[in-house]
Amino acid sequence: MTTPVHPEARIGHVHLKVADLDRAIDFYSGVLGFDVQVRIGNDAAFLGAGGYHHHIGLNTWSSKGGTPPPPGHTGLFHTAFLYPNRAELADAVRRVIKAGYAVEGASDHGVSEAIYFTDPDGNGVELYRDRPKADWPRNPDGSIAMYTRRLDLDGLLTEAA
Repeated sequence: MTTPVHPEARIGHVHLKVADLDRAIDFYSGVLGFDVQVRIGNDAAFLGAGGYHHHIGLNTWSSKGGTPPPPGHTGLFHTAFLYPNRAELADAVRRVIKAGYAVEGASDHGVSEAIYFTDPDGNGVELYRDRPKADWPRNPDGSIAMYTRRLDLDGLLTEAA
């Protein structure tokens, strides 16, 4: 029998290989708003929110000047950033669009609302917010009934802070 993970376990950070450190910092700090906590020359940077040491690691140790993996290969599908409410999510999405990044998808999953982009290195990025647990759709047996439906992006953007 598998021992379950402790219920307070969380994904602490994501560490991405990038081709251009400054370009990646411009996206994750300049557009999304994460603070650069530590920078190691032109090789790596660690960014966080709320004073946390890092939620995102960026490095060029083995990828400087590199290209994204071609479609059909394994690797990271996306990194998801959870926002505390709909207004904060809308504000973040508005900033990404204003910076010239195309929305690649906008989905209502019942339990959450999610918007999808690609960062400058071809990594998938999801910006989302969870609905209150009491509002999650349920099957008759009580299990979660997630789905994927079109999200009204224009409606979301009207709530930007």
